[in-house]
Amino acid sequence: MTDDTGTRRVVVLLHGMGATGEVWLRCAPLLEHRWPGRWLAPDLAGHGCSPALPGYSFAGFADRVAETLRPGDRLVLLGHSLGGVVALALAARGRRLPVDAVVALGVKAVWSAAELDRARELAARPVTWFADRDEAARRYLRVSGLTGLLAPEDPAVDAGLRREDGRWRLAMDPAAFAVGAPDLPALLADTDAPVVLARGEHDPMVSDAQLGEFGRPVVTLPALGHNAHVEDPAAVLALLAPYAAPTRG
Repeated sequence: MTDDTGTRRVVVLLHGMGATGEVWLRCAPLLEHRWPGRWLAPDLAGHGCSPALPGYSFAGFADRVAETLRPGDRLVLLGHSLGGVVALALAARGRRLPVDAVVALGVKAVWSAAELDRARELAARPVTWFADRDEAARRYLRVSGLTGLLAPEDPAVDAGLRREDGRWRLAMDPAAFAVGAPDLPALLADTDAPVVLARGEHDPMVSDAQLGEFGRPVVTLPALGHNAHVEDPAAVLALLAPYAAPTRG
């Protein structure tokens, strides 16, 4: 998208593990007023309407997102948790994508052996089926970390569910849990784009000290938790303000 002042940047919103692009719905009205260009919130591979991958890696997630992008768009990437890692993978210099900035929100920086074992166990489980939507919706909210933030009847929950033959399941492919822990130092070293690492003040999954180890700007959002973009969309979208102006050329 262009105008007389230059090239508009496109915001790409990337959700976390277990969620879908619909988790950004609360941001939409604000983006209409605060962002001058386009924005998109795709479902990551194996989530929502996006087909599963034969095997999961952060590069594989990024490959699928890259297929949704228009050639020539200048990109600002805002990713939550898993989506933050995928944003860094998209910004890798070898991809040669025009990424102007990455905001990685709530990315878990330190993984224990027990946590990785648990993730592999979840990935190996077969799909669980539920007799009714409400039961499936409650499971979806637990898996995506959205319990207490979205009601089971919220329309955004529907994108995380699938109904087949009168039964309900989560749309997510359980095998996605096997993606494992990201190599954040390597990902950060492999991008030339400015990166901001953000977290909610009460996010139990990552601390300021852990993020501070990477030598990139760290922003702590007061009084918010892991899903800060759902709790307070305005506070999270404020992180995009420095990139809202069109680029030259």
